[in-house]
Amino acid sequence: MGWMRDETGLGKRAANHVPLTPLSHLQRAGLVFANREALVYGTARLTYAQYHRRVTRLASALVKAGVQPGDVVATILPNIPAQSEAAFGVPACGAVLNTINIRLDVDTIAYILDHGEAKVVLVDSQFLPQAMAAIDQMQGPTPLVIEVPDDHAGILTTGTQQNYEDFLATGDPDFAWILPHDEWESLALNYTSGTTGRPKGVVYHHRGAYLMTLGTAISWEMPTFVRYLQIVPLFHCNGWNHTWMLPALGGTAICCRDITASTIYDAIADHGATHFGGAPIVLNLLVNAKPEHRRQFDHMVQVFTAGAPPAPATLAAIGKLGFHVKQVYGLTETFGHVTECIWDPAWDTLPEAEQAAIKARQGVGFPIMEDVTVVNDQMEPVPWDGTTQGEIVMRGNAVMKGYLKNPDATERAFAGGYFHSEDLAIQHPDGMIQISDRAKDIIISGGENISSVEVEAALMHHAAVNLCAVVAQSDEKWGEIPCAFVELKDGATATEAEIIAFARERLAGFKCPKRVVFQDLPKTSTGKIQKFELRLIVKAF
Repeated sequence: MGWMRDETGLGKRAANHVPLTPLSHLQRAGLVFANREALVYGTARLTYAQYHRRVTRLASALVKAGVQPGDVVATILPNIPAQSEAAFGVPACGAVLNTINIRLDVDTIAYILDHGEAKVVLVDSQFLPQAMAAIDQMQGPTPLVIEVPDDHAGILTTGTQQNYEDFLATGDPDFAWILPHDEWESLALNYTSGTTGRPKGVVYHHRGAYLMTLGTAISWEMPTFVRYLQIVPLFHCNGWNHTWMLPALGGTAICCRDITASTIYDAIADHGATHFGGAPIVLNLLVNAKPEHRRQFDHMVQVFTAGAPPAPATLAAIGKLGFHVKQVYGLTETFGHVTECIWDPAWDTLPEAEQAAIKARQGVGFPIMEDVTVVNDQMEPVPWDGTTQGEIVMRGNAVMKGYLKNPDATERAFAGGYFHSEDLAIQHPDGMIQISDRAKDIIISGGENISSVEVEAALMHHAAVNLCAVVAQSDEKWGEIPCAFVELKDGATATEAEIIAFARERLAGFKCPKRVVFQDLPKTSTGKIQKFELRLIVKAF
């Protein structure tokens, strides 16, 4: 071991140390996979050579428009080719990509544009009115607006702002990409949902995104030339980093503007989609699709699901339709998914219901994570007994730099050397983590803790239930009681008494909902049920 003490001549240099960045994937793919399909949208196709060229033009055009390294460039776009191009084009000029949720209200968009100090914003023509209204409300300097029409979807340009294609034409196809000097440089800025106040700006680094792309390919066992359907919005954790991953595999991104059962089935049947990610609500769409919205296909489709714990009933049903679902878990602060439910072949002989219950677990940490575990209030690991509850915490390369302009929140999130998820979970004897609830979603009734997730999973077995959400309702006697909001399947009927009786067959009496409200559930653009809106309704009872 003596020679290891002498590091003379063994330092980092250009030949042996390159900052990690997902930009490298597209640089390589533009050469190695030049003639392979990179993007598909309707009848439009882009090869990797064309994709690389357009990304290069975008980067150059942004520089000519005054964007400097470290500046923020925002987008308000659905999953169309321009959003994928921005994923590479913005950082290729050294800027930071800020993808904004297309369903946000004007006030929140104005806040994000101000807080992130966006210099340019690319806006889909459909969302241009909201964007311009938000810009009118900004307190700071206003960004340059580039309008992105979508002729394929029949969304034509308004002609009031500079057109995206005209903007690209100003760029130099030979522009030299501005790659990071340090892999810790900021790559993207994503905002949390802000359900309890102003959204927080989550800052990603190049290193984390690069490693996430490789970790996903390993954990999903993805082949070369994968055909990935873009269902996860690219404004949500940058599409779980999948757009940055695809060039490493020579894969094809099949763009999907509007998420419906028919568009998903069509993409699988017509474009050969082999993989997609999506929230459990997407699985419900496929399970409950009408016959006329379904298509036949001859290959198994691999699915990552996350965003909320999927009901075992949903997982059992979709497995029969040609979809192999793997549960993953993560947060905006962790670049998307950082745990996976790894299947043990020994479970193949278990009854179907038990297999579905196991698949609903969030699992173990990705290989790119150093540690993902469950701890108590003293930051001590809870017993792996499948019953003791604690908080999921994690540390590793796929954790954010911190919250933009919010050092106090950053310090709280990183207390004790781990990122705190605020998700409550148990850990099974095999180490598999299973979410029991968000800390704020636990219902305390008569001193007993009730997991809303457990109650929801039970109700999802009812044949008439499409979706459900359980929240706490104030009660003079018990303090809180469970209140269930139920969205029924098309054409299905059920009564409050029937739903409560169904729950009593599966749950302890104190866990059963005492009230059932039938209505369509409010959802985010990623399919998460917005429980904060349901809590407002309950307060009015």
